[in-house]
Amino acid sequence: MTYYVYILTNKSNKLYIGVTNNIVRRINEHSLKSIPGFTSKYNLNKLIYLTEFRNIEEAIVFEKKIKGWTRKKKIALIKTINPDFNNLSNEI
Repeated sequence: MTYYVYILTNKSNKLYIGVTNNIVRRINEHSLKSIPGFTSKYNLNKLIYLTEFRNIEEAIVFEKKIKGWTRKKKIALIKTINPDFNNLSNEI
């Protein structure tokens, strides 16, 4: 199975980091605001970073690691694969 660590943003450039085993379903849930919480409250639905893992434990470790980073370091990570902060949702 494949697991994904992803980062979402919104028009105000807030960041949300998550992990899932079904990125299409999860992005749809965020877009439809079907799960109450931070992402629905702040309309976080633009996928700007995505990386894959084969092991859930590795994905969770990486998610927790980047959640502890400074915003500057998170932005640098995003720019490694998406320097223009394009919405990657259309590519999944």
